[in-house]
Amino acid sequence: MNRITIAIDGFSSTGKSTVAKRLAKSLGYIYVDSGAMYRAVTLYAMQNNLIQENCFDKELLITQLGAIKISFKFNEELGFAEVYLNEQNVEKQIRTLEVSQFVSQVATVSEVREQLVLQQQNFGKDKGVVMDGRDIGTVVFPDAELKIFMKASAEIRANRRYKELLERGHNLSYDDVLENVTTRDRIDSTREDSPLVKAEDAIEIDNSELTVEEQLETIKELVNHILSK
Repeated sequence: MNRITIAIDGFSSTGKSTVAKRLAKSLGYIYVDSGAMYRAVTLYAMQNNLIQENCFDKELLITQLGAIKISFKFNEELGFAEVYLNEQNVEKQIRTLEVSQFVSQVATVSEVREQLVLQQQNFGKDKGVVMDGRDIGTVVFPDAELKIFMKASAEIRANRRYKELLERGHNLSYDDVLENVTTRDRIDSTREDSPLVKAEDAIEIDNSELTVEEQLETIKELVNHILSK
């Protein structure tokens, strides 16, 4: 065995994508940000007035799923693949707090999850993939050779997200970000379809006090252990 499937799950803003990107690059694996796919669907819904505060037309979104095309294109300058929605680069648009406020609601729609899970499974059919999200180890790749579940306190996650958004030029308060994080936790953990849960065979990593480099080294040791068997 020289290539495996690595599933990284966990709560929002635990830095899953940052670690997964670097891990994939160091291993020469494909990286897939499953959360970005849900964000792209959410952005589509926002652009087409299907979702806004206190209003979400789920049925109309379901009828338009066939018109939503999501792809990843590698950006050599940035060193990672950016997200495209119907051939338009939406990498920056999907990372806003506005999209974050609605993405968990969109992710509760079974038809949305069903379509995206099929796409995600196709990405990993040849192994050699690192994918992060909420249900990668439980639904998308239940047979993944390595499953990681990342966690940190809501306050630490909110602070990380707050700093990240400020660096991108967004004008918002820490309290708004904390409320968003806790709301997403509740929705992700209580939805009927594929709720956020730790897979029984997942290895838990609390990264509250860990640097990205420390997390990366921990996971690479686990990968090497599996590959050496």
